[in-house]
Amino acid sequence: MVRECGDKMLMRFIDFVVYSLLGLSSESNRVEMLHFFLYDTIKIFYLLFVMITIVGVIRTYFPPQKIKEVLVKSGHVGKLIAAMLGALTPFCSCSSIPLFLSFVELKIPVSVMFSFLVTSPLINEYLVVLMFGFFGWKITLAYVVSGLILGIAAGSVLELWIRPEDFIVRSVDDGKKKSDCLCLQNFPTFWKRLQFGMREAVSIIKSLWLWIIIAVGIGALIHNYVPEDAIQQIISKTGIWTVPIAVLVGIPMYGSCAAIVPIAMVLFEKGLPIGTALAFMMAIAALSLPEAIILKRVMQLRHILLFFGIVGLGIIFTGYVFNFLQPFLV
Repeated sequence: MVRECGDKMLMRFIDFVVYSLLGLSSESNRVEMLHFFLYDTIKIFYLLFVMITIVGVIRTYFPPQKIKEVLVKSGHVGKLIAAMLGALTPFCSCSSIPLFLSFVELKIPVSVMFSFLVTSPLINEYLVVLMFGFFGWKITLAYVVSGLILGIAAGSVLELWIRPEDFIVRSVDDGKKKSDCLCLQNFPTFWKRLQFGMREAVSIIKSLWLWIIIAVGIGALIHNYVPEDAIQQIISKTGIWTVPIAVLVGIPMYGSCAAIVPIAMVLFEKGLPIGTALAFMMAIAALSLPEAIILKRVMQLRHILLFFGIVGLGIIFTGYVFNFLQPFLV
């Protein structure tokens, strides 16, 4: 209800700016594209600041060193805890690796390490905020749950094939310096934690703002100029292979997921199945070529390929499940 009220207020404000203040005509495609761009951009920045601040406050209670200690002592529930903690860390696929490297040195169970490595980039606050703003709570919740399941399942399967002694243990001093930065901060009051959350929100938005503007611009172009028939023709030609093709296309496209969500939403509105759109996003978030290069520090090539293969298959399966469940989610 609050979200719907906020959306209506923002829509009225954009209507006033575009149609009344600027005096532009709603009949023009260019004007409608401008309206779409302004509405989505303002909504994204607002949601990002509020939600990242909240998650940033929560993260002050879970610094990296505490995460390590919890995972070391977690026992059989370690995979679930690792997946949930991974969801609270605002990392992409590459920036989550310093923690992963330190996990290797601490000899944390293989399944726990990979559950964290998969979930950490797959679920983070700004991606969830963007999805909530564009797709709504049902699809966002389903995405978060599927991401946790995928992380736990991938960790469990990889544990059968990769042993602790297979890792190449090297110095991880650089990773420690980066991952433990939160541990060095003191939060004696809630106000200090709130300040940290707001600083983190501003920092993340600064790193994402250009991606967001470009993505929303591309989404506005697609929304107003790409006919639905074109999307339907692509789907009809690729058939059941649409999901794996989307995953294969997404893996080399290392970049911010903030640039993908708005585009994925517009493609979904044009007729692309929800599972195909989400599989594309998941592949970009959880798998990337730079990630493979960094993992080479501690893993053999065959194990890296195994990791990519299992996670990739999991994403493809998730895409098909979402396509099947689309009538219940939309």
